[in-house]
Amino acid sequence: MPAYKPEDCDRLLYELIESGDLEAAVNLYEPDAVFIVPPGKRITGQDAIREVLESMTTGQSTGKLESVASVTSSDGTLAFTRSSGTSTNPGPDGKLTTTHFHSVEVLRKQPDGSWRIVIDDPRGIGLD
Repeated sequence: MPAYKPEDCDRLLYELIESGDLEAAVNLYEPDAVFIVPPGKRITGQDAIREVLESMTTGQSTGKLESVASVTSSDGTLAFTRSSGTSTNPGPDGKLTTTHFHSVEVLRKQPDGSWRIVIDDPRGIGLD
């Protein structure tokens, strides 16, 4: 399920996570994509990203995407997106916690015209 507009990556990611389609969610990322995980640490590559997303596709995590905005480079090959919404996930004690987020992503247009995530910072705060 490719994204044909930069902002579609965020929308599709939420849909795929909620539906439990881990592989399609991971495929929204480039093979060497960077993903920022709490507490501001970098992981790299689809295998590492798969491990993070796997916990979100178990059915306990849900999200509501409220808005997505994007800016595309003048040559149309790179884009920056910022999204906001809420995410409900099990905490260390197993209780569900809902948090508000403002994520930031960098995307690249692929040769087939689709878009994939190059850098994903789900909390939008960068590295510590």
